[in-house]
Amino acid sequence: MHERCEQLAELVGRHELTVATAESLTAGNLASHLGRATASGDWYCGGVVAYRKEVKHAVLHAPPGPVVSQDAARAMAKSVAELMDAHVALAVTGEAGPQCQEDVPPGTVWFGMYRRGEVWTEHHVFDGEPESVLAQTIGRSLDLLLELADNSRTSDTRSEGTR
Repeated sequence: MHERCEQLAELVGRHELTVATAESLTAGNLASHLGRATASGDWYCGGVVAYRKEVKHAVLHAPPGPVVSQDAARAMAKSVAELMDAHVALAVTGEAGPQCQEDVPPGTVWFGMYRRGEVWTEHHVFDGEPESVLAQTIGRSLDLLLELADNSRTSDTRSEGTR
């Protein structure tokens, strides 16, 4: 995990990006890893740990209904990016288990990604006990942040037609 955070620090530094996170399932663990990376105070804007449904709805503008969903992940990513004024953001919402909640099976995770106004999602169902689901979720979160940083450029270095 530390190595991926250091790779992220290098990428966001090179591309002059800022990063924000919105966490539910991971309960701040992702922010903890990012905060230990090199020069994180320069590029990590911060995050919102929204563990309760009411917080996801009120602070991160998750729409009414289930919070372990594609719509909630999208809203969380967009809201935290805007709240923190970040170039890229990642949101994670899911159910680690061991029981189902909101008719969502354990291991279900939705990731919301934001990059310069664009928002999209990714869905996974991870196997294992809650601790394993959490570890897999954090690992995938770091991979997604690396992809977001690697595929992004500052507005003054973007060329016409580039995403």
